[in-house]
Amino acid sequence: MRRRFVVVFALLAPLIAGCGAGASSQTGGASTGEPTATRAAAAFVAPSPAIEPIRFPGDEAPHDMLTEWWYYTGHLFTADGARYGFEYVIFQAERGAFPPYYAAHFAVTDNAGQRFVYDQRAGPDARRDTEAGFSLDLDGWTMAGALGHDRLVADMAGFAIDLDLTAAKPPALHDGDGYVSFGPAGGSYYYSRTRVDVSGTLVVDGDPRSVTGEAWMDHQWGNFIQVGGGGWDWFSVQLDTGWDMTISLVRGLDGSLSAEYGTIVDPAGVAHHLAAEDIDVRVVETWTSPRSGAVYPAGWQIDLPTHDWSILLTPSLADQELQTQATTGVTYWEGEVVVKGVVAGKPALGLGYVELTGYAPNTVTATPAVIP
Repeated sequence: MRRRFVVVFALLAPLIAGCGAGASSQTGGASTGEPTATRAAAAFVAPSPAIEPIRFPGDEAPHDMLTEWWYYTGHLFTADGARYGFEYVIFQAERGAFPPYYAAHFAVTDNAGQRFVYDQRAGPDARRDTEAGFSLDLDGWTMAGALGHDRLVADMAGFAIDLDLTAAKPPALHDGDGYVSFGPAGGSYYYSRTRVDVSGTLVVDGDPRSVTGEAWMDHQWGNFIQVGGGGWDWFSVQLDTGWDMTISLVRGLDGSLSAEYGTIVDPAGVAHHLAAEDIDVRVVETWTSPRSGAVYPAGWQIDLPTHDWSILLTPSLADQELQTQATTGVTYWEGEVVVKGVVAGKPALGLGYVELTGYAPNTVTATPAVIP
């Protein structure tokens, strides 16, 4: 059975490749790891179902579709003012008659310690029964929630979290109705909780610390496997003025933009769609990984002229690269950024997260395989 799972999930690259259950922890981007995932446009391999309205809490639960993920990023503060970024995600993949398979990441950006640590797990049977919403347990890493009340638990060498989350705004349905279409390439269901209050415990090197903060949650699902053949840049921003923003830039195999879209959410929680003509993203710095050799953008000027936004995003640490070749064939960068700029004529500060794929040269392309 193990060989069968390996063959089946080789078809998931670049979402998930391989199925070795268990984990390996890395600091500063060490060279082994497991799964990663994607955020935006898709190449469908099965007919898209009729588009249905997203319903809560029903659609927070797992769907019987090829690919799905529940993705959290955020910023935690201790009583003495230390700040930690975190990423925590569980992916679900379904392939034919085989049972669903799961993969997860947990990463922490330690600003005071100037270190980036990540870990990952993969295996079957993560779903747990729940009366509403979703409940997932992947070898002790748990994630559960409904109607904007979530709980996250994960641990790795050096860090652990036990967090309670409460959404401060209603879910933002991207592209207006929660279904992002990419024309012939397909599309996917996609909503975000763009501002979520966080409280709980962060354990740092064995020392439990009470933390508060803010998080961002993405939930995306659909009948797709490969996302953004040439890679993608994904941005999320939470400003002290109460505004939130996300942008996705998706590239085709030739490196040209195949999709460019986003959403801004005002302080009252009303979402506003961003079309390509509303978005201007310019790279202002780069960083070269000493391990992969990839040259990543490492600073961005983002202007939204029709909404009077002009903001600068700067990584809190340059090295927030994850290498996951062992199971995904993908090396990617995902990390915390600091934001400053002007919105509607007023100074604005904030924090965010950025995900970058397609920059490293060692991405593995999946090929069909015969399952015995």
